[in-house]
Amino acid sequence: MRPGASSLGALSVPLEKRLSVSHHFFMDDLDFLRKAIALAEEHSLSSTAGPFGALIVRNGEVVGEGWNRVVEKRDPTAHAEILAIREAANHIGTHVLEDTVLYSSCEPCPMCLAAIYWARIPRVVFATDAEDARAIGFDDALIAQELVLPWEARSIQSSQALRDEGKEIMEKWKRKPDRTEY
Repeated sequence: MRPGASSLGALSVPLEKRLSVSHHFFMDDLDFLRKAIALAEEHSLSSTAGPFGALIVRNGEVVGEGWNRVVEKRDPTAHAEILAIREAANHIGTHVLEDTVLYSSCEPCPMCLAAIYWARIPRVVFATDAEDARAIGFDDALIAQELVLPWEARSIQSSQALRDEGKEIMEKWKRKPDRTEY
């Protein structure tokens, strides 16, 4: 298991073992997961996209979809899950996606997992895992390992400065009566 995979608990247990509520529920999950896999196939075999697809479903309706568009958009954050989250949030009209399920052709990378937490998506169903992605050249193990390290131990050089000035803006925002918390 990849470092940090246990952060979603039950998601490391195979789907077939987790879903025992009803046969209907199980079949819906597999249908949506197959659609995410189909997105990955369609776009990665017909363009420069990587082999990843994702859907976000709310009350049985697809409200967001995405496929890897990193090369096409020249954007390292254009992962399938991120694009699906952006589309779903726009479609629903809120950044809080707490009543949705994300289906992905592959286990989300650390960046996508963080976005899933920020969007408050309570459930993720995926097909392939980080080991499968690593086997074809998509290795995020270093990122997962680095995230648990203190800044000074990470391979990216970083420095903190002007903390008081930065904190002042945060305090002003905190006192703002009409702020939108997230």
